[in-house]
Amino acid sequence: MYDDLRLQIHKNVYEPAEDTFLAADNLSIKKNDTVLDVGTGCGILAILAAKKAKKIVAVDTNPHAVHCAKRNAIINKMAEKIDIREGDLFQPVKAERFSLIVFNAPYLPSTPAEGKSWLDKAWVGGPTGRQLIERFIAEAPRHLSKKGRILLVQSSLANIDETLEEFREVGLDARVIAQKKVYFETIVLIQASHLSGNQRKEVSR
Repeated sequence: MYDDLRLQIHKNVYEPAEDTFLAADNLSIKKNDTVLDVGTGCGILAILAAKKAKKIVAVDTNPHAVHCAKRNAIINKMAEKIDIREGDLFQPVKAERFSLIVFNAPYLPSTPAEGKSWLDKAWVGGPTGRQLIERFIAEAPRHLSKKGRILLVQSSLANIDETLEEFREVGLDARVIAQKKVYFETIVLIQASHLSGNQRKEVSR
């Protein structure tokens, strides 16, 4: 499916697709990195990160995803390096901080009738597609180390410019580092990190 990984995908878990692979292709890991994979799904990004990183925590609100990720970590001989927890966004990590936070967000605009199943929750982002994205941006800085970075996957359908501005409002400098056109949308990978002293002064003006 990707690289040399062997993955089993549960029917109630999001199967890796173009958005996943965009993140995977641009996943630069340092040997001392501590990584948080939010919404880990089948665990593919956590497993890839575990090949180099010092510590990996993977979280998902979907219990089927948690079970699936644990199974895939075992299959790919990474179970000892990945701590997989069940919970919503940052709730399972409390006050922990990480040098890299990765989130392939649910980013598609949806109606109230959508998103009932566990599988649907992997892509449903509310009326504007930004429901989870905005919560993530608001909470992420408290869990990012001083020189850490964030990788966020989202769609052009969920207002990329608004995401960049919201990152800046919470003290993070963000930019699009990769993108891929997929049918009626463009999938982008946004990288964010703490603003420098001069950048913070500009924001406060």
